[in-house]
Amino acid sequence: MSLPAVLLAAGSSPSPTPSESPTVTVPTLQDAQESATNAASWVEQNWSTWLAIGLRVLLILVIAGILRVVVRRAITKLIDRMNRTVQAVDGTALGGLLVNAERRRQRSQAIGSVLRSVASFLILGTAGLMVLGTFEINLAPLLASAGVAGVAIGFGARNLVTDFLSGVFMILEDQYGVGDQIDAGVATGEVIEVGLRVTKLRGDNGEIWYVRNGEVKRIGNLSQGWATAGVDVTVKASEDLDRVKATLDEVADKMGKEEPWNELLWSPIEVLGLDSVLLDSMVVRVSAKTMPGKALAVERELRWRIKRAFDAADIRIVGGATAPAEETPDADPTAAVAPPSVYSNSASPQAQAATPITPAGPAAPMK
Repeated sequence: MSLPAVLLAAGSSPSPTPSESPTVTVPTLQDAQESATNAASWVEQNWSTWLAIGLRVLLILVIAGILRVVVRRAITKLIDRMNRTVQAVDGTALGGLLVNAERRRQRSQAIGSVLRSVASFLILGTAGLMVLGTFEINLAPLLASAGVAGVAIGFGARNLVTDFLSGVFMILEDQYGVGDQIDAGVATGEVIEVGLRVTKLRGDNGEIWYVRNGEVKRIGNLSQGWATAGVDVTVKASEDLDRVKATLDEVADKMGKEEPWNELLWSPIEVLGLDSVLLDSMVVRVSAKTMPGKALAVERELRWRIKRAFDAADIRIVGGATAPAEETPDADPTAAVAPPSVYSNSASPQAQAATPITPAGPAAPMK
């Protein structure tokens, strides 16, 4: 190969460089115009879809808000109507048979609060699911997860859920209210507060019992309907029954005409007859229907009047004479002392005759 050819070949090959710098591409005006055109085309193709989704979401929210307001107002009006009905009959004869206005007010407020909360939860929860469905989000995994979470929470807080549901049904069924005297099995006393989870009772000694609603298996309400006042009068078996019954009838008739017992007694006091007959006593039963919670006061007053009437009629009650006992002359204190006996003197003929004969000793031998 000739030298000129070698030099020509060497000159045509690129010379090595220490480092090659990257080439920066500067967007041109044409590229920017292309991007804007593509964005405008995408918006033009999808704007109707996004507008429809937005309008659908807005419509769902507006309907949910209006429905929530309407339902809450309807519940509030229903509760107010209940309160006005109670206020209309309060102070009348019918109002005396109903529970007091304060109890009805608290019960209506509790029911209204529960109904409003449930309505809001259902309406807003349904609206939220509909909004997610509008964005074409698959709700199946979400609902499955919520179901599993609900089951887990239910198992973990089953006592709380039981207490809450029991409280709701107790309020809706009006099993008891504030001011009632109840026997809840685990505790007995006057109801001072009714909650959805816990009921507070005031005991006879002033203590406060916190009773969980889920633990109450049976309720004995002593303040609803009417109460029964019963008094057992125990007299001697030798008393005249006709005179005892006439005295009791007189006490009952007089007490039923006096205030305030004529309002507390809802039926005449009746002498039911002999409850039991024993060898030395007999029990006469007296009973009457009273206003709820007033049976104890009626029983105490009735016992007081019967005691005074029996004292006046000289009728004796078992356990002691109700009338002054007849005076008896003083007995001779020496009457119970035995006279001296002749047997007390050992030298007397009687004592000698009663002395046992002493056996003779063995005879002496003959010589």
